[in-house]
Amino acid sequence: MRRRVSPIRASLVSESPEVCGEDDGSRFAPQPISVKIPIGDRHILVETGHIGRQASASVTVTDGETIVYVSVCLADVPSEPGDFFPLSVSYQERLSAAGRTSGGFFKREGRAKDHEVLICRLIDRPLRPTMPKGFYHETQLLSWVFSYDGTHSPDCLAVTAAGIAVALSEVPNTKIIAGVRVGIVGGCFIVNPTTKEMEESELDLIIAGTDSAILMIEGYCDFLTEERLLEAVEVGQDAVREICKEVEALVRKCGKPKMIEDICGDELVKALQMKRKIPYLKTLAALEEKVLAVLTENGYVVKDEVQGTADGLVDIFEDEDEDEVVVVDGEVDEGDVHIKPVSRKSIPLLFSEVDVKLVFKEVTSKFLRKRIVEGGKRSDGRTPLEIRPIISQCGLLPRARGSALFTRGETQSLAVVTLGDKQMAQRIDNLVDTEDLKRFYLQYSFPPSCVGEVGRMGAPSRREIGHGMLAERALEPILPSEGDFPYTIRVESTITESNGSSSMASVCGGCLALLDAGVPVKHSVAGIAMGMVLDTKEFGGDGTPLILSDISGSEDASGDMDLKIAGDENGITAFQMDIKVGGITLPVMEQALLQARDGRRHVLYEMSKCSPPPSKKLSMYAPIIHVMKVRPEKVNAIIGSGGKKVKSIIEETGVDSIETQDDGIVKITGKDLSSIEKSKAIIANLTMVPTVGDIYRNCEVKSIAPYGGLCHISELSSDWLAKADDVFKVGDRLDVKLIEINEKGHLRLSRRALLPDSEKTSPNPQINNSMDESIPSDVPVEQDSENMGASSPRKVSASQADKSKVKTKRSVSSKTGPYINKDREKKSGSKAVPERMIQDMFELTRNPRKQILRLEEGGTHRAGCTMFTAMFL
Repeated sequence: MRRRVSPIRASLVSESPEVCGEDDGSRFAPQPISVKIPIGDRHILVETGHIGRQASASVTVTDGETIVYVSVCLADVPSEPGDFFPLSVSYQERLSAAGRTSGGFFKREGRAKDHEVLICRLIDRPLRPTMPKGFYHETQLLSWVFSYDGTHSPDCLAVTAAGIAVALSEVPNTKIIAGVRVGIVGGCFIVNPTTKEMEESELDLIIAGTDSAILMIEGYCDFLTEERLLEAVEVGQDAVREICKEVEALVRKCGKPKMIEDICGDELVKALQMKRKIPYLKTLAALEEKVLAVLTENGYVVKDEVQGTADGLVDIFEDEDEDEVVVVDGEVDEGDVHIKPVSRKSIPLLFSEVDVKLVFKEVTSKFLRKRIVEGGKRSDGRTPLEIRPIISQCGLLPRARGSALFTRGETQSLAVVTLGDKQMAQRIDNLVDTEDLKRFYLQYSFPPSCVGEVGRMGAPSRREIGHGMLAERALEPILPSEGDFPYTIRVESTITESNGSSSMASVCGGCLALLDAGVPVKHSVAGIAMGMVLDTKEFGGDGTPLILSDISGSEDASGDMDLKIAGDENGITAFQMDIKVGGITLPVMEQALLQARDGRRHVLYEMSKCSPPPSKKLSMYAPIIHVMKVRPEKVNAIIGSGGKKVKSIIEETGVDSIETQDDGIVKITGKDLSSIEKSKAIIANLTMVPTVGDIYRNCEVKSIAPYGGLCHISELSSDWLAKADDVFKVGDRLDVKLIEINEKGHLRLSRRALLPDSEKTSPNPQINNSMDESIPSDVPVEQDSENMGASSPRKVSASQADKSKVKTKRSVSSKTGPYINKDREKKSGSKAVPERMIQDMFELTRNPRKQILRLEEGGTHRAGCTMFTAMFL
């Protein structure tokens, strides 16, 4: 009796003793097979037969200390026929690979992040075209990053690992695929560059293909020319070709027979030996029908000659007549039989509905391609080079920071820009990304109404995430630096109509919306999608591939290529290519890139006619961000203990936020200028770094004390004053100049230094007689009037007064700093002032109020050393 078994289990039966081991205790001990494959300037290690042996195939690929694991499994029974191959891909970056855990509340890895979804697409897109038509067995690829060294990226490694795993499995794919990354550092191409090299790279290109053709490219660059991009693709294709050759040798050594080979391999060998044409064709047709019947109706059945079972495996296989164990508790234990619901086959009709739809789709595609090739006209009457009409408008949404509606034919994107501070930045918690926040991000949505359908609205699909990232990376190179434009920028692209290339419409609309928001972009960029009819001989052409500019939805579905290119008139910023056939060559890609450049230039010209045009200035509703620089060591003074100080500033002034950085950059965000100016003044006072010669205007007198302070009574006026409060009172305002900073950082201010030169000469000798001081010979004469006193009356001429500023600056720039007379003695009457008094006076500059209280309690100083205290606002 023949029994249907899982291809996974069948592979275990047919394993050789080399893999399974002998009959002793090491029977099921892993016997890995490994091979080193050269990539760029190093090797990657591919190992199979060690982990995941019950899968159809599984491999681990190691680059440096980065390890990626991929397993492939396929269903025993085919799914219902459909218009696509039932392939599902999952990629997950375990944070434990880098010794980390999630920063969120839940520590288990959950829903796939955007970064992981993008890599799933990178794996899926090149694999799908290699699957044969009529193969409906559900196939699943699971990929994990088990180890990450921070140097060797796992994304392109996962593409190669998936291609190797599928090649080793029973999945009847037609070609072996591999993928690599190409960068440009210092003008040289590098295959699989390290993360450090990528920081300096002008290009980020991921290419996947076979040993003879390119299946997928995706990447981003900083206005790279088409010629330079083609050189990078050629370098990448050479690397892919070398990997595929090594994998072929590995498949011959330990790969499993493909399903089709196992079903009709012997008959196919006999048929190929037939010499007569008609019997040969009939035999091939019959074998094809047999394969289709097995794969789409009966299910895969292993041959009788591999039915022998080894000890310990007899219980795994059950006859179809025996009862199956039903699991009723809702959970499946490892020993339970997995029950999968299979619909009962109804009485077969003459033709199934799915088969009719598939045939109808294929016939429609042929007629469409034939019309383009033979008549030179597309379904909407355009020539192959012609681009649909373009209409663009800006400023549609008055309260948005920037908005644009871009319409090309029946494809329409409503792009909206929002500007904010750091709090609006997108947080990142990925294994590879080192940045915690993104200051620019684009979010793309494709609601079902844009194609006139009813559908579910929920989390973004993989397609929406992929298209959004492509448009984001296309716009990123034109943005100003954070220093020139300190805003966080969010772009939303909502597709309101769709008939081809909505991601490129998002690039065009997003660029216009950025201009409307007043973002000083470097260039304007546009995007265009290119299509292709590869085999034109079949439709009456000369065989030359026909490239189509600005493809519509039907041309995308029926064509052989979807190539999206974004950039300006002379360079490319982002690109993505998917192939539905066996691949394309470099000459075909070159023709498509050059034709796309002409198309971009036309789209940019049409965008320049936008009506109404972009405002190119900040909206009145946009937040205001002021950036100021303070000394890094002063940042803590702004923050305060536990953030209390910065919170009090925000509350007092009414600004939205104050962001500080370790390098001394302070960003103040507010809704109006008055609140920002208040914050600026407070922060300036907290972080002020005075220098000799600074002038402070409109300073308010906070207190007047008979002991110590910032401004000595002799520096208040050119006339002699007995008491400071005879002339000034608390609340008065005046201008002062910083005339000295001592070695401890204490300050001395002077109002008299700002008075006209004619008023600085004192007519009253009591000013100079009030204190006795010896002046060193190297001190300028003017310095006498700016110190505590003089030994004898001196007169300062106007010319000498004019030179005082120069001489003071000279003393400040000297290595020893401003002049300080350490031997100077302060006297009240005939009694010298103790050194402690001088220190207390200088300490008043740091905390005058606290020092005053201390001095009052101590009662050690007299009115003879009266000082004037001022605080600045």
